[in-house]
Order: sequence, then C-alpha cells, then structure tokens
Amino acid sequence: MTQVHFTLNNEEVQSIIEHSVKDDVSKNILTTVFNQLMENQRTEYIQADDYERSESRQSQRNGYYERDFTTRVGTLELKVPRTRDGEFSPTVFERYQRNEKALLASMLEMYVSGVSTRKVSKIVEELCGKSVSKSFVSSLTEQLDPMVNEWQNRSLSGTNYPYLMTDVLYIKVREDHRVLSKSCHIAIGITEGGDREIIGFMIQNEE
Repeated sequence: MTQVHFTLNNEEVQSIIEHSVKDDVSKNILTTVFNQLMENQRTEYIQADDYERSESRQSQRNGYYERDFTTRVGTLELKVPRTRDGEFSPTVFERYQRNEKALLASMLEMYVSGVSTRKVSKIVEELCGKSVSKSFVSSLTEQLDPMVNEWQNRSLSGTNYPYLMTDVLYIKVREDHRVLSKSCHIAIGITEGGDREIIGFMIQNEE
C-alpha cells in the first residue's frame, strides 16, 4: 500500500498552505477535528459519558461557548465545551500553535491520497500529545472522508481561472516497504479576485 508523507520546511508550508489551501474544505476539516477532540477531552476530564451514572464522575457538562481561532487556513468558528465546575480547559489550542506545520502537512497528505485512520491518528496525536481510542479515530475518519472526497471529485465547470500556475513539492512515499523520493505537482488556479485555489495534485517519480 502506498503511503504519502510530506516533509516540508517553513517556507514551503507558508507558501502552499497560506496562499493555496485557504478554503472552506480546510477550515471545515480543522473545525471538525477541533470540536470532536475537545468533546473527547471533556469526556475524559469528567470520566463519564452523557447521562452515565459513575462513581468516578468528576463534574457535569455545561454546554459550550463560541470561540474564533485564527489559523493559516483561515478563522475557525469553534464550540468549546464547558463543565459545571469551570475547571476544564482543552489543550488543543496550545498544541496546535506548537505543531501547526506538522498538522498542515498531514492535511496536505489527505488532499493528495485521501483520508485514512493512520493520517487521522497522527493528526489527533499531534493535537492531544497522546493516542486516543481506535473507535474515536474511526469515527473522526468517517466524518473527514466525505469532506476530502467531495473536494477531490468536485466539478470545476463554471469556475473561471484567468491564470493557472504549478508548484512542486518533493515528498517521501512508502511503497512496498521502501521509502522513495517523488515530486508532487500542484495545479493552482488564480481567480479573477486574485485568490489562489488548489485545483489538483499529481505525484510523479522524482527526476
């Protein structure tokens, strides 16, 4: 099975992500990941599911508050969980700021080769600092997969790109238990308003 892995430097991440993947799909992916992870962290803090009777319960759920969080792909509109005791604080915001480059590289991998539990698990561990249950990873994968599939198979009819450009990233690809260097060609369309949008990817043997 082919596994795509990006090793990007700061300039490449800034160029490709900030100017090319700043779109609704990227924001929706990150918003879903953040909201689901924070919900999972609240459950771990309380040590009980909704309406579960448990002697180990630490607190009660107390709704959410809205928070705008700025990232390289745009501003996320998040629902941050609260607890009755007011002591719960999700760790995802601080960890995202420390690991943003690696997380966005993982997002690029999903754009190129689709969603997998391996990629989602890596994103979750980078945001949580630890592994989570397989059932949580599987559930999150099921939510992200249609988002990426819709982007990969979207129609470009009716979209006007006065200018087209290409960029190349050099990546590592695992094939048949070997790690190979390949080039990932990125087609980018420039809209009439000057915005850049990624049209698609193509991986070729490095030359």
